[in-house]
Amino acid sequence: MNEAFNVFWRGILKENPVLKMLLGLCPVLAVTTTAINGLGMGLATLFVLLGSNIAVSLFSKIIPSTVRIPAYIVIIATFVTIVDLLIKAYSPELNQSLGLFIPLIVVNCIILGRAEAFASRNGVVHSILDAFGMGLGFTFALLLLATVREVLGAGTLFNIPLAGDEPTPLLVFALPPGAFAGLGLIIAGMNALEKRKAA
Repeated sequence: MNEAFNVFWRGILKENPVLKMLLGLCPVLAVTTTAINGLGMGLATLFVLLGSNIAVSLFSKIIPSTVRIPAYIVIIATFVTIVDLLIKAYSPELNQSLGLFIPLIVVNCIILGRAEAFASRNGVVHSILDAFGMGLGFTFALLLLATVREVLGAGTLFNIPLAGDEPTPLLVFALPPGAFAGLGLIIAGMNALEKRKAA
């Protein structure tokens, strides 16, 4: 039980794919202009990570090692296609906002990395826990950065105005430099908290 909890929990903070390992930064920096985009991208990635981890864990013993990476990419692409079609069908506005970054989940290094490093070597239950932990950690990081950028850059949160009729946003946070600055501030804050806790 303790091991299962550790497998799940390490993806949230200790080995957070974005805030600790700095993986998958292209969608993190590109789509986090609003909290809705961050949440949508995070949940889409969680879905793909969960499906691909389960499939890789189930079929890893029958996939020849020489073709394992192409096979994993086909599995991942299958789940990306599913989530892409679901978003197009049920949330066309979100699909338009996220654009090309939904199909690009196929090449997200977090998903292929978890398939190769974890799911192919562990059972289904632990692979599910790993996918949930890493997926929720990825979603948490995107939502946190998107919240900072939307609040500071537009004066809204989930498109709801926070400062009355005349907000005075810092427009730089709505632009690419604001994504780098916001992510840097969040990582610096987390590192400072960890050092203070360890002291």
